[in-house]
Amino acid sequence: IPGSPVDHHGAPYAMTEEFTSVYRLHPLIPDDYRFQSLSDPAFSRYKTFMDIRGNGTRPLIFEIGIENVLYSFGLAHPGVIALGNYPRFLQTFTRIDGEIMDVAAIDIMRDRERGVPRYNDFRAMVRLPRIKTFEALNPEWAKSLSELYKGNIDRVDLMVGLFAECPPNGFGFSDTAFRIFILMASRRLKSDRFFTTDYRQEVYTPLGLNWINENGMKSVLLRHYPSLAPALKDVANPFAPWKNVHQPASM
Repeated sequence: IPGSPVDHHGAPYAMTEEFTSVYRLHPLIPDDYRFQSLSDPAFSRYKTFMDIRGNGTRPLIFEIGIENVLYSFGLAHPGVIALGNYPRFLQTFTRIDGEIMDVAAIDIMRDRERGVPRYNDFRAMVRLPRIKTFEALNPEWAKSLSELYKGNIDRVDLMVGLFAECPPNGFGFSDTAFRIFILMASRRLKSDRFFTTDYRQEVYTPLGLNWINENGMKSVLLRHYPSLAPALKDVANPFAPWKNVHQPASM
């Protein structure tokens, strides 16, 4: 895609309602966090999301240090995108102004208000087979889902169905969601002139293009925080788990 022509695919926007709907990945966010230290193996601090969000973020960074915060996140694992794993804090999220929100309910309401199809109709529109029974969707949650939707599989909301669907081996999310992700990833780039018609040395300069081509997330992290080098040693992809610098190497 880099350097190819801009293509909006006949629409005056880049993001679709379908993409917004499948991009609801809140189960990735943990409720609780452990912060560790690069230099002190005995250091350990436990915080909730509400402790570290908003006005609590900067004090935490000053207390623990940005390198240790990044290191701790590098060691941590995200939550599973599945039913029964929606963050507790988002179900009773207290905004800074004091209003309490159930974000899970809001996500479902938004799909309904904007006319996004329910799960089975959505699958049909992306040329996937309709799910016939609750057991076929998810055996573990079949009884609860059937009671919730009064035995009608076609009433299952899109987000609920996406979380219930068992992903293919090696996938972090459902195949249904993947169809939209893979389409929108390229569409988003094709609609951005800085990845297409303006991805050239006259805009970026030869040095700038070389820097883009020769660097990645790992080198950017090490450029700004060289103390992370032991944790990123032998880590090819910094989005994968990092090395625990205080854990003895396996024999």
